[in-house]
Amino acid sequence: MCNLIVYKKKNMRNYFLILLPILFFSTCASGDNDSNPITVESYFPPNGSDVWETKTPKSLSWNETQMQPLLDYLELKNSKSFIVLVDGKIVMEHYFNGHTKSSPWYWASAGKTLTATMTGIAQQEGFININDKVSDYLGTGWTSIPLEKENLITNKSLLLMSSGLNDALGDGVSKENLQYVADAGTRWAYHNVYVKLQDVIEAATGTTWQNYFNSRLRDKIGMTGAWIASGDSGDLNVYWSTTRSMARFGLMVLNNGKWKSENIVNENYLISATTTSQAINESYGYLWWLNGKSSYHLPQTQFEFTGSIIPTGPSDMIMALGKNDQKIYVIPSKKMIVIRMGEPADDVNAALSTFDSELWIKINAVID
Repeated sequence: MCNLIVYKKKNMRNYFLILLPILFFSTCASGDNDSNPITVESYFPPNGSDVWETKTPKSLSWNETQMQPLLDYLELKNSKSFIVLVDGKIVMEHYFNGHTKSSPWYWASAGKTLTATMTGIAQQEGFININDKVSDYLGTGWTSIPLEKENLITNKSLLLMSSGLNDALGDGVSKENLQYVADAGTRWAYHNVYVKLQDVIEAATGTTWQNYFNSRLRDKIGMTGAWIASGDSGDLNVYWSTTRSMARFGLMVLNNGKWKSENIVNENYLISATTTSQAINESYGYLWWLNGKSSYHLPQTQFEFTGSIIPTGPSDMIMALGKNDQKIYVIPSKKMIVIRMGEPADDVNAALSTFDSELWIKINAVID
């Protein structure tokens, strides 16, 4: 058999083996079946340093003539920052309107994915089980609904946005705001009650949410930033960080929950978190949005839309999407991370907007 070089290319869910036959001028020797696998690993920037290796657009055969129109569009649409990583290396990094690489900005609901990740970490460390009732950790009466209905709400219900609680009562998560609409698991609705997972983790670990987050995730992958109390009653936490910190998190997710040689979050949990989690909204995992599905729901509506959330974007893309167009796009097939932070591109929005599709038209003009 002729020698083969095996390139193992790692993405979010599986391994693709690309076999390239090596052609010789002479006939291959009989019985020669040795192969030497070459593993293409992602680059990880060092922790505690501004050093971050780069890759040129030319090396990727990108259309460099379309880069300035993309940047002009981003600036026009009130962006603060924009980063593209490929193989973990920076290909594009730009800041607008006085923002810099050291300036913090809020993640808004893109930070839901941080909570989902920490929930997986707490489970792998044996502190919680996502299938347990929320009341097992917070005690009964954490909502205003009848006990038999409250007991249907599990930690997983909060990850799936299927708690059945009323999503029309504002952003707060006080007991008075947590009222019954449907049994848990029978209705999908975008609701801030997911932050109760942070309380669950505090109760289970015996430490503060911020300390547990910092020690198990932030510091391990070299992020900076902090959770800041938000909301009228201060019962919500919003993460603030630099754009590069957001990119570090996306890179960890792209690499199946690993940072360099360390497993940060269980790969199987992360796979579950980034695939369809329930039948009602095919385009939602565990607080992650999923592209390329046949239908989707949006915040503040029970209407089911047909088609992919971002039809112009890659079909395997998973997304952390926050209010006013905070974006983490993770594209396993391209080994790519795209980050956008800033003011709303157009109107104030909860997570998704027409900006997503328009932006991907501009990005595709560069990368395709």
